[in-house]
Amino acid sequence: MQKIKNVNEAEVAGKRVLVRVDFNVPMVTVDGVPQVAGDLRIRAALPTLELLHQNGAAQIIILAHLGRPGGKVDESMRLAPIEARLRELTTVPFVMHENLRFDSREEANDPAFAQELASLGDVYVNEAFADSHRAHASIVGVPKLLPNFAGLQFTLEVAKLSNALTPPQGAVAVIGGAKFETKLPLITKLLSLYAEVLLGGALGNDVIKARGLPFGASLISDKPVPTDLAINERLVVPTDAVFAEVDSNAERSGNVVDIRINESVIDIGPQTTAQWSEKIKKAPFVLWNGPLGMYERGYVDGTEGLAKTLAECGVPAVIGGGDTATAIEKFKFDPEKVFVSTGGGAMLQFLVDGTLPGIEALKTSAV
Repeated sequence: MQKIKNVNEAEVAGKRVLVRVDFNVPMVTVDGVPQVAGDLRIRAALPTLELLHQNGAAQIIILAHLGRPGGKVDESMRLAPIEARLRELTTVPFVMHENLRFDSREEANDPAFAQELASLGDVYVNEAFADSHRAHASIVGVPKLLPNFAGLQFTLEVAKLSNALTPPQGAVAVIGGAKFETKLPLITKLLSLYAEVLLGGALGNDVIKARGLPFGASLISDKPVPTDLAINERLVVPTDAVFAEVDSNAERSGNVVDIRINESVIDIGPQTTAQWSEKIKKAPFVLWNGPLGMYERGYVDGTEGLAKTLAECGVPAVIGGGDTATAIEKFKFDPEKVFVSTGGGAMLQFLVDGTLPGIEALKTSAV
C-alpha cells in the first residue's frame, strides 16, 4: 500500500503552497461581532504553517470552511474573524481563501472547482484531518492535481489513532453522545479491541432500555440496540445518573433504575463518575470520544470529572470530539500522554474503517 508523504518531504522553496485546514471552530458574537470561541484546530495547524515558511514557501494559501452555508454566501460565516485569530497566533505570512462552502461545487467534489483551486498553488498540503472524512473538492479533488503531502498534525492524527486500534490488554474506551445506530459499527469494533466500553449520554440510555430497565423520558435512538450487544457485560452503562423533569427545572440524582416516567437522564451521576474514574486510573490506555451528558446545555460534571481524572493520572490516552476536547482543555495535562484529536466524525470514521477519503487521496500522484 502506498504511504502518504509528510510535509517534511515537500520541496516548497519559491513555491505557492495550498494548505487545506479545518478551521470550522466554535464562534460567539460579542457586541454584534463574530469571534473565535475555541482555537484548538487553529493552533494545531501552526507547526505546519511555520515549517512551510521556514522552508521558503513563496506564498501560503489557506483553504478552509466554516459552518454549513449551503453553497451560498452567508455573511455570518465569513472567515475574517478566523483569519484575525490566526494572525494573532503567528507571524507567518499567509493568504486566507474565503469560505469554500460558499461555492456549492466544494461539497459536490466538482472537478472544475478542484481545478480552480489547484491553479492557485504549486503544492498541496492537507492539514484538515477533522474534515478528511468528507469527499469534497478541496479534500479529494485537489490532491489529484498537485504534488500532495500530509501536514504535521494530520500525520500525528493518523499515527495516534492507528495506535488506538491496537491497544494494550486491559485498555478502556469511553464513548458518549447520541445516535446509537450510527455508532453501532464503532461500538462493535471497540468491543473486539478493548476490555470495556463505557457508554454515556444517550448511548447509555439505549442500552439501558435494551436491557429491559426503565428509562423514563430520556433521549432514545429510533432503532433498538441488537440483543447480542445489549447483553455484553463489557458494555458498561451508568449505575446512577442526574435526572431532570420534563418541562421543569427540577433535578435530582439517583440510581438509574429509579428514574421516574417524567424524568430524563441529563448526565452520569457522581457514583458512576467515581467508578469510571477508577477504571481510567487502572487502565494502560484510554480512548474517549463524546460527552457523557448534555454538555452543550451545561450538564458538564460527569464529563469534566473524567477529564480531570485523565489529566491528573497520567494514563496514555487519545481523546476527541468537540465537547470532550473542551473538557480536557480545562485541566493541565501532559500532551506527551494525552493526545487530543482535532477530529470528531473523522476520528470515529477512522476508528471504524482505518482510513478516510482524505487519506486515500494523498496516496494519489498528481497528473
